[in-house]
Parts: sequence; structure tokens; C-alpha cells
Amino acid sequence: MKAIDLEMKRIAEKLSANEKLQKLFVNCYPNTMDTTVKTLGDKDTFVITGDIPAMWLRDSTAQVRHYLPVAKKDEEVADCIEGLIRRQFKCIEIDPYANAFNMEANGRTWPKYARELFPNRSEDAFEVDDTDFVSPWVWERKYEIDSLCYPVQLAYLFWKETGRTAQFDEQYKKSTERILETFRREQNHSASPYYFHRTHCPETDTLSNEGHGAPVAVTGMTWSGFRPSDDACVYGYLIPSNMFAVVTLGYTAEIMREIYKDEAFAQRAEALAAEIRAGIEKYGVVEHPKFGRMYVYETDGMGHYTYMDDANVPSLLSIPYLGYCSADDEIYRNTRAYVLSSENPFYFEGTAAKGIGSPHTPKNFIWHIALSMQGLTSTDPEECRALLDMLTTTDAGTGFMHEGFHKDDPAKFTRPWFAWSNSLFSEFVLKCLDEGIL
Repeated sequence: MKAIDLEMKRIAEKLSANEKLQKLFVNCYPNTMDTTVKTLGDKDTFVITGDIPAMWLRDSTAQVRHYLPVAKKDEEVADCIEGLIRRQFKCIEIDPYANAFNMEANGRTWPKYARELFPNRSEDAFEVDDTDFVSPWVWERKYEIDSLCYPVQLAYLFWKETGRTAQFDEQYKKSTERILETFRREQNHSASPYYFHRTHCPETDTLSNEGHGAPVAVTGMTWSGFRPSDDACVYGYLIPSNMFAVVTLGYTAEIMREIYKDEAFAQRAEALAAEIRAGIEKYGVVEHPKFGRMYVYETDGMGHYTYMDDANVPSLLSIPYLGYCSADDEIYRNTRAYVLSSENPFYFEGTAAKGIGSPHTPKNFIWHIALSMQGLTSTDPEECRALLDMLTTTDAGTGFMHEGFHKDDPAKFTRPWFAWSNSLFSEFVLKCLDEGIL
């Protein structure tokens, strides 16, 4: 789109003193719009994640967030994002438990796609999914709290940035009701019909306990089957995703009150947010012997915890970015110190870079998304400059951000086409310009 190209060139001029950073920005900033966006009709937009031909509710939101300032000034960009919001809320109505969707009701799924990619494999080598509901619109049905939060975040931020309210139609309200129903139901997962069982796959690709996940207590928080990495949760209360739910339920209350004039709906959203927040603060905070009071990544509400952080967002590192608390909050500062230390089993330090990786990728692989998020949540200009240097020296000469790369050798990387990573990097560069760090 012309407005995206013009904005890219305007920002690139400001980066002329750093040729490598300028080149990366010129490649990464328009990448989502150039390679992943499909306009299907009047205000109907489908956004693939990159090298996989399906739309993740999470990724599609994160992929376009850095275009919101342009949407404020350009009708074409605004129409495109409004079309994505409308498509996302139609998807939620189809199945609030699904994380990724097809462009059409064609019945494609990840296991079927794998068969297309590897036609010579024996049949018993391919994954098979078993779940309680099947739709031809659904690519994958891994239930992740953040899949229901990201579209609300996009609709809200789009409204605040552009002033547009047309996205808040009857479909939006109907799908938002589905979100609240799902969060409420999953406050007591033992009474939920949802299960997901995948065979012939890594352990992290399926839920334990015949697809229902590990047992959890009722805590006020809402359960999640999978992390934003699409890996299974060890314990069902994923703390950063519950935080994101609290924030987006606050957005929902404001939207229902201001746009729909529905005070009862707004109060229901606020009540649910309060219950989840209370659960987070009661069950998701521990006293660490080295770092003090800090948030854990997961818990079951019965005294078991997952001590780690993951590169994918929502993460513990991203808490201020999500809007749950400020970057100078004491518990967050303690948590940040933990996740950026060797105490975090997925923090890696090498000769090329240091940062957070994920169990989703090989050991010692650092994620560009995590480096960008570290910068987006930093209040230290020197830390931001160091992170920009790491980002610009670990692209392996490709001119793009990747998923994970080896801490000692950036030429070893996963996913050469990963639009979310390109977009988040662009957002971090824009932050550095806005704050005078560059």
C-alpha cells in the first residue's frame, strides 16, 4: 500500500546514520502488508502467519499493530485493518477454542498440510487430531487464552488510534459474548467439554490426561490448554495470558459501556477481570530466594509452578507491554530480573547474542521476538541500543528477522519468513525513534 511505503521511506531517512538498521527496517516494516495480507472483499481481510497458509488470531493482530499510526491517516490502511478485525470476530463465533483458521471452509488442517508437504512419508508418521468439535474453517484447535485477547486488543487500539467504531457491529458483540462465556467456562476446566489429543507427535503438541490437560484447582483464573508458542501448558493457569485477559476484559467493558451503551455487559466483563486478577495475585506470585516476590509462568493452583519464561507473547517479560502493570512495578522488576538471568532455563547467552528462547525451538536458540520485546519493555536507553545492535547483527545477512537463532551462530536459524517477528522489530525501532534513543 502506498501509505505504508511512504511511511517506511520517511522512517528510513531518519535511520540513515545506521545503514544496516535502515536496511532491516526497510525490509521488515512493510513485510506483513507485502507478503501476508489478502483482501477478500469489502472490509474482509485475511492475514497468513508467513510460511504457513493459515491465519492465527494472535499473529495476525501482532503483524499489523505497527501500522495503526498509519491507519489514523490513511483510509486504505484503516479499511484493511478493519477488515481483519471483522474476519477475526467471525472466526471467534465459529469456534472460540481454535487458534488458527482457514481462508475458506476447505477443511485444511495442520495434519493434512503435513501430508501435502511430505507425500512420501508413511501414513502412520502423520499427526491425527481428536477434539470435541470439528469445523472446516479451523486449521488448528489448540485452545490458547491469548487467541481471544489479541483481536479485542486490536479492535480497541484501532478505535483509539483512528476513532473508527464501525467494527463494533452485532457480530463483534455476539463474538465478545462467546469470549466471556469461554473464559467463564474455563474457570472450572473440569466441567468443560473441550479436549485436544494429537497422536504421532511430540509431547508438547498434545494435552495430557486424554486431551484434558493436567488437573487444576478452581482459582478464579481461566484455564489455557496451550501457550502462545502453540506448545502445551504444563499447568493450565498460564499467568501472562491471564494477565492479558484481565487487560482485554477492561477494554471490553469500556467498549460495551461507550459504544453499545450496555452497562450490564460492561459490569460482567469487569467482574470477570477482577476474579482473574485476584487469582493471579494469590496463586501466581511466589517468593523467590534470589529475586524476591515475582510472577511464575504457570501454576495449577495446587502448589505446583513452572519457573521459566517463553519468547512468545504473552510472556512474563511482556507484562507492561500487555498493559497489566507498569515497567517500574516492583513485582514486575523482580520477575524481569529472573527471566533475563540464567535462572530462567530458556535464557541463553553466547558469543553472538543473549536473550530468551523457547522450548518450541532447539536449546540455545534465542528469539528475535524476545529481543524486540525486551526493548519494548525497557526503560533504559543503553539496554535498547544494545538490543538494536544484537538484532542488526543476527539476521544472518538475510535482511529479515527470524524465529530462533543459535546464540553463537546466527546462520543457524528457524523460519526465514516469520512476519510477526518482522513487525515487532519494526515496532521496537519506532519506539526508539519516538523516545530519542536513536
